[in-house]
Amino acid sequence: MGQRCGYVAIVGRPNVGKSTLMNHLIGQKVSITSRRPQTTRNQVLGIDTHTEGDEQYQVIYVDTPGLHREEPRAINRMMNRAAQGALGAVDLVLFLVDPFGWNDDDELAFHRVRQSKLPTVLVINKVDKVKDKQELLPLIEKLSAQTSFSEIVPVSALQGTNLDELKKIIDKALPEQPWVFPEDMVTDRSVRYLAAELVREKLMRQMGAELPYSSTVEIERFTESEELCDISATILVERAGQRKMVIGKDASRLKKIGTQAREELERLLGCKVMLRLFVKVKSGWADDVRALKSLGLDGNS
Repeated sequence: MGQRCGYVAIVGRPNVGKSTLMNHLIGQKVSITSRRPQTTRNQVLGIDTHTEGDEQYQVIYVDTPGLHREEPRAINRMMNRAAQGALGAVDLVLFLVDPFGWNDDDELAFHRVRQSKLPTVLVINKVDKVKDKQELLPLIEKLSAQTSFSEIVPVSALQGTNLDELKKIIDKALPEQPWVFPEDMVTDRSVRYLAAELVREKLMRQMGAELPYSSTVEIERFTESEELCDISATILVERAGQRKMVIGKDASRLKKIGTQAREELERLLGCKVMLRLFVKVKSGWADDVRALKSLGLDGNS
């Protein structure tokens, strides 16, 4: 058998575990995660290339922002457009759901998946927290009555439970065609982009519920050599009070964010990293379409 290659979109409501699932499927972190909804803002490709044995395949996972009904700001509309765009030209959809509750955003995502008429696998996440698996049956019956799934797979993205079975199902769905990306490539995103995202991840994890979704990270300087990567990044917030919260007393919070981001960047890049963080107020950036596009948040694939 020759090379097989295909695109697989991971779709679901915000905070259902899409980025965690993709990272574990490819065995490497390329998409940031946090417990807060709408962490992912752009489409991110994760590339898993298998070269061992007779079968050679490349799975191109498309991690999408969570589909959500509320579109009060330009950034929300762009995120929804990015998520919906992933359903345009893929070979398989993984519709990811959480067994603990079904809400309007789940319904919206499910509606978009049904509209696409693409082959779809229902992936029920977080089953490690379900004591009696019989509790999953009402959800499965409800969704199966409305559409036909190729397969139904219970998993735990965080624990890696049943992911091997899911990968087998994905592999069977790949068409025979040449690979799109080199075999050593794991994402379509630049290291500069990943650096900004890692800083934003640490920011979100440090701030918890204190900072609303009115912050982003912009890389001002990025120079790389074999021994040292020199990065200057600016955290943008919308109000002066938010700036004070991010910096913290005696800059303690900003130092923690910087230390955690630098340590992860060093593991990613395999060299020493000098990371400088700044915090600036940019009022209304999340509603400014031009500003969003300049930050790479344009909702396009």
